Parts: sequence; C-alpha cells; structure tokens
Amino acid sequence: MNFTRWSARLPGTQRRAAARTEDSPTALPSEGSVPAARAERLSDAALLPAVDELPVREVLDRIPALVALVQGPDHRLAYVNDAYVAAFGVRPAGEPARVALPELAEIGLLPLLDQVLRSSKPRTVKSRKASGGRSYTFTCTPVPVDASATPEGGGVLIFAADVTDHAEAAERLRASERRQRETAVTLQRSLLPQELEEPDDLRVAATYHPGGTEAAVGGDWYDVITLGGGRTALVIGDVMGRGVRAAAVMGQLRTAVRAYARLDLPPHEVLQLLDGLAMEIDANQIATCAYAVHDPNEGRLVYASAGHLPILVRDESGTVLRADEPTGPPLGTGGWMHASGSIPLGPGSTAVLYTDGLVERRDADLDEGIASLERALAGATGTPQVVCDRLVRSAGVTADHDDDVAVLVLQHPARTGPDSELFRNAALELLGGVEAAPRARAFASGVLTSWRFPTDLHDLGVLAASELVANSLQHGTPPMRLRLRRTDRRLIVEVTDGDDHLPRRRRAEPADESGRGIAIVATIASNWGSRRTPGGGKAVWCEFALPRTT
Repeated sequence: MNFTRWSARLPGTQRRAAARTEDSPTALPSEGSVPAARAERLSDAALLPAVDELPVREVLDRIPALVALVQGPDHRLAYVNDAYVAAFGVRPAGEPARVALPELAEIGLLPLLDQVLRSSKPRTVKSRKASGGRSYTFTCTPVPVDASATPEGGGVLIFAADVTDHAEAAERLRASERRQRETAVTLQRSLLPQELEEPDDLRVAATYHPGGTEAAVGGDWYDVITLGGGRTALVIGDVMGRGVRAAAVMGQLRTAVRAYARLDLPPHEVLQLLDGLAMEIDANQIATCAYAVHDPNEGRLVYASAGHLPILVRDESGTVLRADEPTGPPLGTGGWMHASGSIPLGPGSTAVLYTDGLVERRDADLDEGIASLERALAGATGTPQVVCDRLVRSAGVTADHDDDVAVLVLQHPARTGPDSELFRNAALELLGGVEAAPRARAFASGVLTSWRFPTDLHDLGVLAASELVANSLQHGTPPMRLRLRRTDRRLIVEVTDGDDHLPRRRRAEPADESGRGIAIVATIASNWGSRRTPGGGKAVWCEFALPRTT
C-alpha cells in the first residue's frame, strides 16, 4: 500500500497542501515532506520496485519460513532456503527427497508430494512435528517448470510455517480439558456408591459410563438402600446438565434420598420431599428420578417416577413389562403431587432401571430406544452383572459415547433345593383378646424350633414377638398379624395392625406400667423400625443377625 498517497487524501492534509500552494507557488517542500501536488501525481509503480524485477532467490532466502523446491517424479531437491538449512542443516541438491529431505519422509509428507504433482493442486497438512521437536504447517504447491530446461517434469514448492507456539498452546488447552474431565469423572465416581449394598432377597449390579466428549460428565446416579425388615429401596436419577456442577447437585440429591429412605416412607412421598429440596439447591437445575421399594413378602416392586424413563421387568417366562404409569414431572419443577404404582417382581424376575443415555439417540425416537432395550432384556440371562453388560453392549455404548449411561439391574432369584430352606416365611393372624399374646408366643416358638435355630436365638425371637404383639394389642387396632421370616443372614419378626400411629423408643420411669416393650426390642435386636402400610395402619419389625456358618 502507498502510505504517502493514502495520507495525502485525508481532508486535513488536502487543506494544508492547498494553503501552501496558494501562499508560495514556488516554495520547495521541507525536508522529509511530500508536496500535495506531487503526492497526487505519484503512482504505486513509481514508489515500489517492479515485482517482476525482484530476484526470487534473494527473496526466498530472506523469508523466515522454510522453503524447498523439488522437481520430477522422484522429487529431486532443487533448492532450499537459508531458514530450511538453519532448521535441518545443509541438504544435497539433486538427490531424491527421500534421501535429501529425510525429515519430510519421517512425517509422511512424500505421498503428499506425489498427490500434488499428479493433481496440480496445492495441499496443506497442519501442525506436523518434525525432528528436533518443532511443529510446522506444510503447504505443497505445484510449480510449472520449463520442460526444455528440466525434462524431468514439473516441480513442487514446499512452504513450511513454524507453528510450534500454536501447537504447544493447543496441547496445553487439551491437557487442561483432560484434567477438567478427569476432575469431573473423579467427582462423579466418588459420589456414586463405591460398593452396592447386598440385600438378602435380591442380587444387584450396576454400571456407569461417563460421556466421552470434553468434560461431558453429567449427573447420572444410582443407589441400593436396605430398609430393614427385608425391604430394599432402589434409586436411579439424572441431573440435567454437564460438568462438575451437575455432579455436585447429583451428590446432594443422592445423599438426601438416603436420608429420606431411612424414614421408610412410600415412594411418592420420598419424591415429594426430594422435589422441594431440588428447588432449594438450584431453582434452575432439574433432575429426573425413579424410586422403587421391593418387599419380598409382597412379590411386587412399588415405585414412583419424577419424569424418569420407565422401569422394565422381565418375568420368569421371559415376558418384559414396562412400568409406564404413574409418572410425574422432573424434580425441581414443584407444584405436583406424585403417586406410587406397582409392578410384579416375583421369584425369577429381573428389573432394569436406567438413564436416557442408554436408549436416547439423536437419529431415532426415544420409544424406539426403549423398545430395543426391551428386546435385549427379553433375551438377557445370567447374573445381574452379565445382564448389565449385555444391555450396554446391545445399546452400542462405547468409550466415546456422547452421554452418560447408568444402569441398575436387580434379580429376585427363584430358590430351589437346599437354598430354599434358608428362606422361609410363616404368618399368624391375630384377632385380639387375652389369648392373642399366648398364641403368638406359642406360634413363634414352634416356628423357630422347626427352623432349627440355636436356643439363645430361639428365645430372643420369641421374646421379641411377644413384646411386639403386646405393644400392638395395647396401642393398635385390628386386624393384626405376626410374621416371621428367615433369610440366609437374618431372622425378621414383624407385627402389623390397623393403627397408623408409629411407636417410638422412650425411657420408662420406674413407676410406669408400660413403655418398656420397644426399649426391650431395641436392646435385644440387631435393628428395629416401623413404617406406615399403604392400606392404612403400620408395621413394626426387628431383625436378628444369624450366626455365620463356616
């Protein structure tokens, strides 16, 4: 650009030049200045040397970029500039590129030279690291050569720009992104259960696959919570969003679910409490969640869903059922009364809880993904971990999957043979009256004797049954039932009645005639608790750990 001519066109410059012309037509310009009239007459060609007259070799030698020229099908070296020599040393002219330019062979540039020579079109490769540790972007341009002077044919001009600083900055950025992703993944995994609880009546397995792009770790989580009395809570959820923030919100919700589960509330009441907490944590953050409770005595899975995908259950015959209703809006939206539903989960059944990363694809409808998962579950057999892995593989989840995936599989095994002797149930209906307590003690003693319990455990079980029945007779209402259940790890004593007032442990004064029953049960049992039953009334239970057999 002719800066002198450009500056002469500025309005202030024109006025000053005109004034000088009028005042002194013959005045000479001061040293270092250009008269306006002359500036208008000057042309670019007068100020700059002709490009055609520039010595090409001198120009190329002064360019800081690396330049080399090769000719013919063997790419014999014709020229390298000073920058190229400074970077890689003196190169022998006339030799083929594979000999004269070994650094290009190391980075795989020789096939590109063939391609440029054949197509007569320039090609560029970005940020290739050469010997010596420097990174260059190479541009190869075809150069027509006089056939009479060089009968070998055309040539290729190789132009290499040093981009080491850019490459190092990009690598630092990638390393920073990797560290952020590793931090998010570590946080996410630390907030998930390190080991799943092992219920007596269920076999469970779970898997988590983080999203494979950037720091795309989300807020998927799952949990297994033993509630006591043989019941188990199963949870799966998904916090919307990505990164550390979503993982942190997930951790708070998971902790809250475990706390609410200890209250032994119905599933829909747990979600109701969780919905209010989600709004307090972050009003702009929503999450989906499914909370289910399995009671082996009922043979059903009672659940509630807050905008989450339906639970799938495969029965013993291989038929897959979908727990579609009832489903409420996601957590954090507020203003909705959730409801509980149920689905059969008897012996031999397998249930699957999962997040949307397993079934949702950008090029397919969500219902198609769920239907595909149903077909995969129908043919999936084996342990829960085997089923889990098969479902993940059938969904095409890989290391670079673009969304988090969490899957929780539970099985209610059908026990036969000697194993069935370790899982027994017995129940007695109590009508009330003065004979109810003696009947309960006699029933408990007979059942525990038939189950061949040791004397000390037999006596503790009979005492616990007597105290729980006495408490129900005094504070509850009919109908009443005593239920005894044994697993391979514990003895469970449970009494239900029609009153929904939950008992609590309290210190009885010496003069009090009542109030010691629950205290006695809490003292002799490994664990105890109470809950309201769905049809009204309550259940009070206690557990005794069985001695381990060697």
